Amino acid sequence: MGKQLLREYYALCEGGVCQDVLTEQEKRDMASGKKFYMSGCMQKFDTPNGNGRVYSKGILQREVENYWKLVKERRALGELDHPDDSVINLKNASHLVTDMWWDNEALMGKVEILDTPSGKILKQLANSGVTLGISSRGLGSVSESNGQTVVEDDFQLICFDFVSEPSTPGAFMQAKGNMREHKDPNIFTKSDRLYRMLNDILRD
Repeated sequence: MGKQLLREYYALCEGGVCQDVLTEQEKRDMASGKKFYMSGCMQKFDTPNGNGRVYSKGILQREVENYWKLVKERRALGELDHPDDSVINLKNASHLVTDMWWDNEALMGKVEILDTPSGKILKQLANSGVTLGISSRGLGSVSESNGQTVVEDDFQLICFDFVSEPSTPGAFMQAKGNMREHKDPNIFTKSDRLYRMLNDILRD
């Protein structure tokens, strides 16, 4: 089976932001309306998610380590809702991941909402009390093992998008029907690919 577009949903902290993860400057920026942040759980390893898929600790930690390069370079963009492809469209960018950290098996993160058309919609939805979640988007193969759908070692994390929470967990099962097989797209720059290869060599 070829690589598929894998999309996973996780709820955010209550109210959309964990206040204790904001710096004092970020709190002042939010209070003044200058900037807007959201935070919460972004992914989990070794835990079946709402789509019934399991990401191993090694695979997820490897991809987060690679993704850190984009975070540090302020290139870790995401969109409002999942597109049906593996390309991040700049005109639809709504937010920027600015920080990530591990809390046991949970990958926590903080995002800055951008002053773009999609970012403004996202901010209005959050301010209106709409329940929003963060959802990873990546390419990879899956296999069945012991009754679980396991994400294979070829998984590549692309980005994190904002989505609305379905009324029932089963609603996200429909996303499997939307998963399309992809050939390896040119979603990473040459520098990104070299960085990933170097990390793989150092990890072995």
